[in-house]
Amino acid sequence: MLEYPRNDREMALVTDFTTDELICVCIARQIEDGEVVVQGMATPLVMAGYLLAKHTHAPNLQFASAISAALVSEPAPIGLTRAEALWLERARMRLGFAEVACELLPRLRPKEFFRPAQVDPYGNFNNVVIGSDYRHPRFRLPGCGGIADVTTFSDRVYLYVPRHSRAVFVERLDFLSGLGHHPARRRGAGPRYLVSNLGQFDFAEGRMRLTSLHPGVTLEKVQARTGFPLQVAPDLRETVPPTEEEIRLLREVIDPLGIRRLETASGSQRKRILREILMAEARLSGMWTVERGCVPGA
Repeated sequence: MLEYPRNDREMALVTDFTTDELICVCIARQIEDGEVVVQGMATPLVMAGYLLAKHTHAPNLQFASAISAALVSEPAPIGLTRAEALWLERARMRLGFAEVACELLPRLRPKEFFRPAQVDPYGNFNNVVIGSDYRHPRFRLPGCGGIADVTTFSDRVYLYVPRHSRAVFVERLDFLSGLGHHPARRRGAGPRYLVSNLGQFDFAEGRMRLTSLHPGVTLEKVQARTGFPLQVAPDLRETVPPTEEEIRLLREVIDPLGIRRLETASGSQRKRILREILMAEARLSGMWTVERGCVPGA
């Protein structure tokens, strides 16, 4: 894990944090200053992690997104109904999808976090279908977007899983859409890192290996929720908790609406949280409209 020098306030660790906040912090700690990072669709945990890095140890971070295919260096709070605002209003440049996939990504070698629906011990993953019959699957997923292209040549692939379970961590994929440490690989490399709600993992020998347990999580719990035998690092440790400043930034500056919670919540919880976020954002949108002088009926 990457570590950075911090002042006393930044070093003060907290115990009052949520799982989504810990995942964001773990993502942020994988970012280095001056990098270019990419965000896919509907990945608020990743965006919050990137912005946390930008506000702390990586002020020169630049990020691109599948949303509007823009390159941005100026941060903005995460939105839901206004998700495009960051990319459309603050973009340094805008590109078409083909330009991003064929020119920007190969040249800049950005770092990107992907969320797999299934992942095997070697970091190969699936975002297309669940079930052995592709034409008649048990469940059809949103699709892989540019994952099938990017993972064949990139060597800066990172993964995150908000809800660690045997349904996600499988011995054998139902469909391969993201290339990991696979014998067919000719360029790039498989994933370097994975974070879940239970711990952190690397792929030091081409196979997923547990390197740290999140506070309160046991090795037995991680193994019970993984569908294949785990490799464990000899220096297995506990994940360093967030600091006071990291939690303050996430809650007050980066994601005051708590959109990041949507990725770790269950279906029923997600519906309630989504309703709360939409109502809060609607109120804020009214405030933004008044501040800009666009008062309805005026």
